Amino acid sequence: MMSSGVEMWHPDPAFFYRPGAGPLFDMGPYYLTALISFLGPVKSVIGSAATSFEERRITSKPYAGQMLRVETPTHITALLEFRSGAVATLITSFDVQASELPRMEIYGSQGTLSVPDPNTFGGPLRVRRSGVKEWSEVPLTHGYETNSRGLGLADMAHAIGSGRPHRANGEMAFRVLDIMQATLEASGAGTRFELESACERPAPLPLGLPAGVLDD
Repeated sequence: MMSSGVEMWHPDPAFFYRPGAGPLFDMGPYYLTALISFLGPVKSVIGSAATSFEERRITSKPYAGQMLRVETPTHITALLEFRSGAVATLITSFDVQASELPRMEIYGSQGTLSVPDPNTFGGPLRVRRSGVKEWSEVPLTHGYETNSRGLGLADMAHAIGSGRPHRANGEMAFRVLDIMQATLEASGAGTRFELESACERPAPLPLGLPAGVLDD
């Protein structure tokens, strides 16, 4: 997730640059939750974090022209090792003016999967298999392809009614928070951090569910 920051469009951007915010804590949960859903829980993390600008000029109203102080890293990279044996690189930044990097790609032994932005819903979902020169689009199969930001809450309600674990649960949320905090601490300490918190990889939604239904 790479952008030039939020001070050109957000009406009150100062809090994005205070401790506990920044690009990692603001947007990291979308991408880390997706990675855990793909690959399972993270085992360890190595991080590197930088603050490129000590101050930023707000260009959005109503505070246009004011300077804000940057108190948290604004360009963070993480090397994640998963318990499954997979490794991933995560970049979150408010310091990049433009980028052509993909939002998310999964590299496997038989090809590459290009995944839509986890901050949105819907496609395109593309695959390029080993020995094939062109990408092909994969049809979406599970519905909820439009902006469905209440889906996690709806899933929790369905789960309580059916007695199953809900997908966007507290263990998952804590694990994601643990990864992000460990990334910053690993950067400061110059070391690899082993994670002690645990969560289960959430179960995928069943195929063929009608709209408004989240259980078989």
